[in-house]
Formats: sequence, structure tokens, C-alpha cells
Amino acid sequence: MTTLTALALTCSLKPSPAPSSSALIADQVLAEFHKRGVKGDNIRLVDFDIRPGVETDMGHGDQWPQIRSRIMAADILLVSTPTWLGQMSSVAKRALERLDAELSETDDRGRPTMFGKTAAVSVVGNEDGAHSIVASMFQALNDCGFTIPAQGCTYWNGEAMTPGDYNDLDSVPEAVATANATLGRNAVHLARLLREQSYPVTDS
Repeated sequence: MTTLTALALTCSLKPSPAPSSSALIADQVLAEFHKRGVKGDNIRLVDFDIRPGVETDMGHGDQWPQIRSRIMAADILLVSTPTWLGQMSSVAKRALERLDAELSETDDRGRPTMFGKTAAVSVVGNEDGAHSIVASMFQALNDCGFTIPAQGCTYWNGEAMTPGDYNDLDSVPEAVATANATLGRNAVHLARLLREQSYPVTDS
């Protein structure tokens, strides 16, 4: 069986090594991938100098190209974001803006570069917004060429207007654990199918 790889982009506003709920839930999803034979890494985007723009390389020390190369090497991309003011983080938005460049990039067979790759999303926050964030993220990732698995998201919403973070919990809530496992199972299944038979070349 071919070994698949995954990459998690944690879009926390907190640089390493500060505790991050977004990083924690991403690690939990990566653990579900690992159970199914998929190797994965988690990187925190705020630790990199990612310049604004919609090109694959904005120059002047832009570190997105090294992240892009890791996305290109992965079969599964997981984007994990906190919720701020009911929205995904600015870091997550920056990542989507940079992925916009892939709309005009093609592989050696003329297909968009992200065709054949699976994408999933995880969201945390002590306010509403997870469903809206997931919907926006799925639409953007699909536009860029990623394929979304059934129930390809997981999230945790704490009680609104009260303190507390996901990484403060003593254990993973059963509903979140179930969602993590479903995401892991379906994303790996889809990634294997796409590895065996990806999308066809555009008709001439």
C-alpha cells in the first residue's frame, strides 16, 4: 500500500511555542491519519514570514514558497484555525490568498496543481462561527483544486461569552473525538482513491 502524507497548517495567531488550541486539534486529526498509515506534520504559519499577495512567490524574503513545496508534496492538507469575531483568523485568510495562485498553475499533464489532493478543516473557538468558517474554507479550497471528503471537518465551540479554550479541557469531548475520527477515516480513504486514479486531463 502506498504511503500517504499529510500537512497541517495551523493558523493560530500565537507563535510557537505558545499553547494553541488550533494546533492541538490539528495534532489530534493528524493522530487519526497516523492510525490509518498516513505520516503527517503540523506547521504554525505565524512562525513564517508569509507576504501578502496572490503569487506563488512574492519575493523579498517571502517564506510561502517553502510552505507551498510541502503542500505540493502532501496528499492531504488540513487547515486548522481559531475563531475570532465569528471568522477564521487573518492567518488562515492569508493562506487562502496565497493558495489563490494555484488557480493559474498546472502540473505536467496540464491539470491544476492541487487536483488529486484532499483537504480538510478544523476550527476551535469559544464563540459561534465554526459552520460559517468551514463553509468559506471548503469553497475556497475546492476552488483551488482540492477535493473535500464527506464530513471533512471537525470543530469545537465553547460556551459563548465565557473564558476557556479547547486546550484547557481535561479530555476530548466525545462529539469532537467522533468528528476527528470520521474526518480522519474519510480523508484518508479519499486520498487513497485519488492517488490510485486522479482527475482526467482536460479535454482538448
